Amino acid sequence: MSLRERKKKETGIRLWVAAVKLFAERGFDAVSTAEIAAAADVSKMTLYNYFPTKEDLVLMPIEDHIDEPARVVKARPAGQTPVAALRAQFLEALADRDPATGLNDSASFVQIQRLIRGTPSLLARALHYEMTRVDTLAEALAEAGPPAPLDRVRARQIMGVIGGLVEHNVGRVLDGEKADAVYPDAVELAERGFDLLK
Repeated sequence: MSLRERKKKETGIRLWVAAVKLFAERGFDAVSTAEIAAAADVSKMTLYNYFPTKEDLVLMPIEDHIDEPARVVKARPAGQTPVAALRAQFLEALADRDPATGLNDSASFVQIQRLIRGTPSLLARALHYEMTRVDTLAEALAEAGPPAPLDRVRARQIMGVIGGLVEHNVGRVLDGEKADAVYPDAVELAERGFDLLK
């Protein structure tokens, strides 16, 4: 990563951290973009260059994972089924306590999850992201060939299972359980969920 790219990433993270802190303190709708820019020590124009909307600010980490299932399917080794590849990736991500699995108890993750659930515009954007994940996965399944009329149905089933696993993990973390304590149950539930897909 070049110095310019690194500085750009650092600025994006600084904006995100400032926004999440303010949103957690006062609520999503009560915080202006000008206040976020001031808290991150950047101009309002700089903020808009990075994040066109406040929703974009909150959901930046989620957006990074939109096409992840499709990428996993496309990059899988020859002979491995899409479901097997996604299972392996999900179990590895669980072991890493990747926030994308819902199994993460960091303060910022918990704040973001509570914020999303309590803000209709964020919930709508998160739902849009999930629909996009289904679309990109369906395209990847079609490319894995031969294209079939049920690729979209298969993608919806796969993302339904993954989404259900993530929501279960998030629910337990939001109830105050530690990610390490939830991990064994999360692995068992993931194995059962992917067995159903298989």
